[in-house]
Parts: sequence; structure tokens; C-alpha cells
Amino acid sequence: MAARGTGPMEKVLHGANLRRWRRSARQAWSEKLSVLREKRSRARALRMQLDELLYVADERLALPLIGNTAFPRPRGTDWSWRPQLWRGPIGSKGMAPVETREMFGDEVTVFHDCRISELTLRQLRNLREADLAPYGLRLDVFRFDGSFLSVVLDLPPDAALNVKKKHLIRLDTIIETEYPIEIFARLNIKHGPNTEQIVRELPLGEADVMVEFDLAYTKLNEKRAEKMWIDLIFEGPEMNQITIRDLTFSRYPRAEL
Repeated sequence: MAARGTGPMEKVLHGANLRRWRRSARQAWSEKLSVLREKRSRARALRMQLDELLYVADERLALPLIGNTAFPRPRGTDWSWRPQLWRGPIGSKGMAPVETREMFGDEVTVFHDCRISELTLRQLRNLREADLAPYGLRLDVFRFDGSFLSVVLDLPPDAALNVKKKHLIRLDTIIETEYPIEIFARLNIKHGPNTEQIVRELPLGEADVMVEFDLAYTKLNEKRAEKMWIDLIFEGPEMNQITIRDLTFSRYPRAEL
């Protein structure tokens, strides 16, 4: 059975409509103005629908596919995650200027202490052959009169479910910057009234970055772990464009010695 809109009759009608609009285009210079005005109105209405179809089709047919959750996971992984902002389109395409504590989607929050914000934030479509994540996050920083800039990502509740001190939390990311800057990742784990923090510096000059957070070096109360989040901290970000092409997390047990 032919797919909807691709049967023989639909193809005949499409050909007839295409010939009719081609003929109208050829006659436009000699057409009566009253007739031309009516045809222009119909053409504009048609173009709006065609533009919408092309926009959605380009988004859905481009690689990588929207919603893709595929990425390499270490052996023994018992939890893994790619945040929604890197999996599919969010409601807001961008923000300018970005004020402190503003959320971008449901999982990402920007913090800074600038007096006057000259920051912009937007989601972009990844189209490179090497990309696994359908979308990326781009942060443009112009004049920066603050002392800190961080992007905070809330991990889902199941990240803290059954987490143990024997676990490693792995962060994999692809980050591009116009100019080299220092970037730190801080893992925060709330357990009861306390919060454990582990800081790792992301290797400079590398596009594909991996860091591990070893929970054995924390005072984690395994029975009271309730929430986890990550701070990405950017040192000296002024006049720079920062693009996070992908961001994924894995949790797996440390190898036994």
C-alpha cells in the first residue's frame, strides 16, 4: 500500500499543480493587475505552508536524528544520560541578554555576577558527520564585568538512585571555544543536610573531553543520596564563543583491585 500522499493520483495532482504555478509565473509580467493581485495572495498562503513543511522536514531528516540517545558507555554502566537540550528541540531557541539564574529548558540554568549582562545563549542543530547529539548549546560572551560564569545542569532523580561510593561518574563532552579558556566541572551530590563536591579541570585544547568523578574520595552517605547536579565553570570567558556540541553521563562501578 502506497504511503499517504505518494499514490498515483496524488502524483498526478501534484504534477498538474506544478504546471499551473509554472504557467502563472510565466504570465506574471502580462497578467491583469487585479488577477495578479489575487494570484499573489494565493501564492503567499501556499509559500507559508511550504516553508513550514521544509523547516520541519530539514530538522527531522538531518543527521544525527532528533532524540538520539546513542553514545559509547563504559563496561558495567548501570545509569547513563544525555540531557534533553542535546537530544531534541526545546521551547526557547535562545536568550539575549541572559540574566543570572535564568533557566534554558528544564535542566540548564546560567549563573553569573555581571552588573550588565552581555551574554547570549541559544540551541543549535548539529549537522557534522561526527556528531552523535542532534543539538548543541552555544554561549556568546561579549563584555564580561563579573567574577564567575557557570552553566548548571540538574541530573535526573535516577542518577542518585542506588548510588554508591564504589561508583565512578563519567562526563563526556565536546566543547569548542574561539579562544582557549580554563573550564572546570564540579559534581555536587546532596545527601541529607550535606553536599559532597568533586572538581575536575577539563583538558585544554581537546575537543572530545572525558573526566571521571570517583565517589570513593567523598563522605557520601549512600542511604541519604537524593540529588545530583553538575556545574560547568568558565574562567575568563570575555569575548569568546563557547559551543558545547554534546554532553553525556555514565555511572559504573570502579574496577576491583
